[in-house]
Amino acid sequence: MFLKNQTSAFFAEIKILMKNVPPLMFTFFVISIIGMNLLANKSLDTGLSWLALDCGFLLSWVAFLTMDIMTKRFGPKAATQISVIALLINLAFAGLMYAGSLVPGTWGEAYIAGHEAYINAALDNTFGGTWYIILGSSVAFLSSAFLNNFLNWKIGCFFSKMPDSFKIFAARAYISTFIAQFADNLIFALIVSRTFFHWSMLQCITCAITGATAELLCEVIFSPVGYNVSKKWQKEKVGQDYIDFIAQTRSCGA
Repeated sequence: MFLKNQTSAFFAEIKILMKNVPPLMFTFFVISIIGMNLLANKSLDTGLSWLALDCGFLLSWVAFLTMDIMTKRFGPKAATQISVIALLINLAFAGLMYAGSLVPGTWGEAYIAGHEAYINAALDNTFGGTWYIILGSSVAFLSSAFLNNFLNWKIGCFFSKMPDSFKIFAARAYISTFIAQFADNLIFALIVSRTFFHWSMLQCITCAITGATAELLCEVIFSPVGYNVSKKWQKEKVGQDYIDFIAQTRSCGA
């Protein structure tokens, strides 16, 4: 009976949370996760043998800035729950793309005389995904999302006297993003790149640092947008039903 009640309470909390998260923000979040995993299939040519970087950083900063905004308003637990839901949607999308890669047919970009079969197979493999790519990206994102959200929140706790200033929002976002993005890139590189593509440890570490730096720069540029969204949510009391629900459950000892 206790387990049943706990399960019911958990899903009730998730239901209220999803009703309170602005649909447009959640849509951007999911699209950024799907997009960064697709772009991660393309390596950036740096011209340096020791420096490896993929194009996933072009969208990954969107996911992390979104998590920072949600953490600021709903707390790290809620932001992490939303991250898990978004990841499950990404996995479902990956399954559909894999099914599409199995359907007989030819991609539009494959119509090059004498090379159709090779190009078509390459496109199927890119969009259909590979199990170890999906595994690596899922483990890396879930780990880094947890780290980012709770680190962001913890940093904010040290500045409780002026929690709503841009400087504090930026400090929370920049520190948590760099550390979490470094972890994300390193975990993915160790699971996928080192294991299956024989990257050196130096390449894995430099990829993690370079990727985290590039993603941090993107967040620095767009953090004023994130701050304004956060302030607007607070002013308009976005998600107040969820916040009140959590406050009530805590007051009841849940």
